[in-house]
Amino acid sequence: MASGKSTISVRLAKAIGFTRIDMDELFEERYKISVSDFFAKYGQEAFRQLESQLLKETENIDHAVISCGGGTPCFYDNMYWMNQHGITVYLSLPAEVIVNRLQNSRKKRPLIASKTADELPVFVKEQLRRRNIYYSQARIVFPAVSAEISKLVELIEGFARFNKPQMPDSL
Repeated sequence: MASGKSTISVRLAKAIGFTRIDMDELFEERYKISVSDFFAKYGQEAFRQLESQLLKETENIDHAVISCGGGTPCFYDNMYWMNQHGITVYLSLPAEVIVNRLQNSRKKRPLIASKTADELPVFVKEQLRRRNIYYSQARIVFPAVSAEISKLVELIEGFARFNKPQMPDSL
């Protein structure tokens, strides 16, 4: 949450000439309900199941930057699947920066809707602690505080160049 995924994905897609797909927007378009309202009405488990299915439907979309929610990599086999089908990037931020961004955000976020100002820092630190096992599996860990898109593009291009599938010399 609040790492800059939406903003950075727009800038990255533009810089490399790819389409941008935001998973929350895709979810809301498909199911005709906001993520917040869906969470409230059906719960997190139902959301995560549909989110995972929707993510896997992006398999055949080429040349796309896909911005997923902060919880997406942490459920089912999503992180493994994303690593198998693209170059994953974890936008890393200190908990204090995330808390500050959340406190100043106008966006409704279901997981923190009931958190008080005192509870929020504890919640964010705990979420990062629990989710880091998944986030750390990303192919690229990018410090999002300065978020220089040109540096991220360099990292992605370098990763892609050195991780191309190798064809056998003979079949």
